[in-house]
Amino acid sequence: MEQKEMNRVLEKAEVLIEALPYIQKFNRKIIVVKYGGSAMSNEELQKNVIKDVTLLKLVGFKPIIVHGGGKEISRWVGKVGKEAQFVNGLRVTDDETMEIAEMVLNKVNKNLVRMVEELGVKAVGISGKDGGLLQCDKKYSDGKDIGFVGDIKHVDPKILYDLLEKDFLPIVAPIGLDDDFQTYNINADDAACAIAKAVSAEKLAFLTDIEGLYRDINDKSTFISRLTASQADELINDGCIGGGMLPKLTNCTSAIKEGVNRVHILDGRIPHCLLLEIFTNHGVGTAIIADGDK
Repeated sequence: MEQKEMNRVLEKAEVLIEALPYIQKFNRKIIVVKYGGSAMSNEELQKNVIKDVTLLKLVGFKPIIVHGGGKEISRWVGKVGKEAQFVNGLRVTDDETMEIAEMVLNKVNKNLVRMVEELGVKAVGISGKDGGLLQCDKKYSDGKDIGFVGDIKHVDPKILYDLLEKDFLPIVAPIGLDDDFQTYNINADDAACAIAKAVSAEKLAFLTDIEGLYRDINDKSTFISRLTASQADELINDGCIGGGMLPKLTNCTSAIKEGVNRVHILDGRIPHCLLLEIFTNHGVGTAIIADGDK
């Protein structure tokens, strides 16, 4: 073997050795991956994410995917001549929009199942309606009625534990039921956070359209690779975090305070960002940890 080729093989071996302690540490631990944003709309990135999650499964993790589908829902809403409406970032969901959202999310769900199965791992696609997984109340936005948008009040994780025990990879669409069995659309970040808490996940990873957290979004030198839940709260209270990242970061700190060991905010546009964050010493996104953790 030529020296150049030998060096390339040795580099691969070093990567595997670097990953070994992480594989040992997280073996048989649950990791919840919230999958959405641009990573869902680009076919190549979509394949990379599914490969990452499948690899996690094959090396001993217990991954659960919670997916969104907002852009695809908006596209189908437009196809029927309606205009997508949002209030404070939440989709206004009337009867017809709810029907479209459920159809689209189920389509996305089964497509993800197919992609996982193509890689040799058994997956099961469910929604929050199955097994009473996501039980919700009607959600209001600053007192405004925004239709069939759900606010999660209880998670019954039994169906997830059953699937994990049988060695399936669960893929969850964020749809739930209220006490009267009315269907509601649920924000995928909220669903992922609630599920991670309910199963005491070792990790919760958000795949987003930004690199991670910045103290000043306009200054790339202020990137934060790691912070505690209390430090995250300080950023929120100081007004450093705004827009769509504010509810996401609030979800992250809530998850940490309720037993999730670590939360990661990752740029889903980076190929294999999930593996880079979990299996390398430096990572590529922002990790939020419990106070006092190292």
